[in-house]
Amino acid sequence: MAEKRKDSRGRNLRDGEDQRPDGSYRYRYTDKAGNRRAVYSWKLVSTDKPPSGKRDGLSLREKEKAIENDIRDGIDSHAAAKMTLNDVFKAYMEGKQQLKATTRTTYSYMYQHYVSDTIGKRKITAFRYSDIKNFYNFLITERGLQPNTAAIIHGILHPVFEMAVRDGVIRTNPTNGAMGKVKKIHNWTNPKRHALTIEEQEAFINFVSKSNAYRHWLPLFTVFLGTGCRMGEVIGLRWCDCDFENRSISINHNLIYHVQDNGRCEMHITTPKTSAGCRTIPMLDEVRKALLQERLRQMQAGYSAQEIDGYSGFVFLNRNGHVHNPSTINQTIARICEVYNKKETEQAQKERRDPVLIRRFSAHNMRHTFCTRFCENETNIKVIQEIMGHSNISTTMNIYAEATESKKREAIDNLEGKIKIS
Repeated sequence: MAEKRKDSRGRNLRDGEDQRPDGSYRYRYTDKAGNRRAVYSWKLVSTDKPPSGKRDGLSLREKEKAIENDIRDGIDSHAAAKMTLNDVFKAYMEGKQQLKATTRTTYSYMYQHYVSDTIGKRKITAFRYSDIKNFYNFLITERGLQPNTAAIIHGILHPVFEMAVRDGVIRTNPTNGAMGKVKKIHNWTNPKRHALTIEEQEAFINFVSKSNAYRHWLPLFTVFLGTGCRMGEVIGLRWCDCDFENRSISINHNLIYHVQDNGRCEMHITTPKTSAGCRTIPMLDEVRKALLQERLRQMQAGYSAQEIDGYSGFVFLNRNGHVHNPSTINQTIARICEVYNKKETEQAQKERRDPVLIRRFSAHNMRHTFCTRFCENETNIKVIQEIMGHSNISTTMNIYAEATESKKREAIDNLEGKIKIS
């Protein structure tokens, strides 16, 4: 029987272990790829003390145990020890060939702006749950990000770490549950979009239609409120998408104002995110009239020669003949509401009544408003889903349930005193 090898203290050494002439210990093993690897330590076990002047660290036996666990779980610890978060993010992006160009640009911009030079240079194996949670808190408290923006960064980091888990680089995903905890700490929930009430909607449209300063915006707002289209679908609408004979609008692309890798924002055309986004919307009479009114204006003032990614002939233009900037539209809505509320408050005081004020809203609230009005007057959920371009029926159902709840209250109120119940 072969004699057991011993170290300088007379302790038995295991298979793969040896003590080098300088007194350090070495453990040699074969990784999951069949390559010979070695790790070193000045200590055999955790209770040993390193030689004077030598750096303390994990003992050889502690490293062996970690290696055995990694091999058992399919973790490539040697490769992982060399990889930073930046390396894994690069590999993740290279593998996501199906990403839309705009999504890819957003991911790259947000990562480079907030992650690359902060935690991106850390080794992928060094991250723990608390590190990720502290990073999100840092973004909110030190960098001044809103929790929903931090959530976008979480949406980028989570699949990056998940890929590292599936590739056997790390054992667990340190981002799991971190964002939920941060949201709870900051008492943050996703803001719920509200639909305009019928009174708010009527007040807004009536004010715009009678205002010399804002009347030219009416056709645009009519299309928003009469189609339920998204911002990019409306500002990117072309005359060739409008079939006046058959009274329909073809939604087949989006116009986006998007940040690029260089940090600048540019206009670009993109296809809808899902197949449900491509749809045909019947024209309401008011929508048809608004579109024809805008066409008449362009016939007199001249059509736009602007071309974006090969698309031209846009319906809605600003005073310079270019497509609208989304932020300009939302700023205009906010300004209109501010002016209206001020005048309405003054008028209500004179007439000694409560004012009908309009809550602050954006263009997307007009889409939500259209869907709510649609749900209040239509019972076929599938029709509503297709008109709205919802890829998930639950999105439609949530709005439908909210809309029908008010209708139920209205129906019960109308029943008051009409039946004998006591």
